[in-house]
Parts: sequence; C-alpha cells; structure tokens
Amino acid sequence: MIRRYGDPVKRGQRYAPRPGAYAILLRGRDLLLTFQLDPHPEVQLPGGGIDPGESPVRALHREVYEETGWHIAAPRRLGAFRRFAYMPEYDKWAEKLCHIFLATPTLRMGPPAEAGHTALWCPIGEAGDVLANEGERDFVAALRRML
Repeated sequence: MIRRYGDPVKRGQRYAPRPGAYAILLRGRDLLLTFQLDPHPEVQLPGGGIDPGESPVRALHREVYEETGWHIAAPRRLGAFRRFAYMPEYDKWAEKLCHIFLATPTLRMGPPAEAGHTALWCPIGEAGDVLANEGERDFVAALRRML
C-alpha cells in the first residue's frame, strides 16, 4: 500500500492520474531544493510530471535540470506516495503518484531553465521546516535518520 498525504479525496470529484518523479539531492549534509514562485510560492524537492512514454528516471533528469540547472547521477528509487490535489497551472484535479529518488547533484549547468524556479541549498536538518509537501518532508526525515 502506498501512503497518502495531503487533502482528503473530495467525494464526486474525478481525479486524473499524474505520475511524477522527485529527487532528494544530497551533497554532504545539504539538500538541493527548488523554490517555485507560481501558482503559489513554496519550496519543493526538484521534480515533476512524467510525460507519456517517458521513464521515471528520464523525467527525473529532465525535471531536476529544468528546476535547478543541475545534472544528477546515480538515481536510486526510495519509494512513492500519493496525494490528491488541484493543479491550478493545468486547471485539473489530479491523483499524483510521487516517485521519490535519491541522487547526487554533479554539475551545475546554469540557472534553472524553467521560469519561476530558483535553486537553493538547505541543511538537511532544516528541510522539514521549509518543504511545503508533507510526503516530501517524511522522505527527507527518513533519510536523515539513516545518515
């Protein structure tokens, strides 16, 4: 069973499946995160939707680059969680299946390619205070306990 986070499912609301790949990017005891300005300001793990025909790992590389400007290496899947949410940028309700990976940031190519994103480094011990998503916070906390 995959754990669910976030708002409860709204009775009668149809949710479109939206798989995504997200990265915990660790360098020493710091995490590479992304600050997203729209649709509302929040700090997140870099990542996003898996396009049709795209593998989760390929999506992970693409999304991390778009949101941080970094290339990554050695992604390893840690698990997944679900959440049901309205996505205003797409004007749709989605059942998000969030695949979480641990990877190494290897090379900064420049600023984020996607407008409205800013890459930032955060000590792993402070990530729980800044990450907007409870599922992401739980995965980071579990990794922190293992370090």
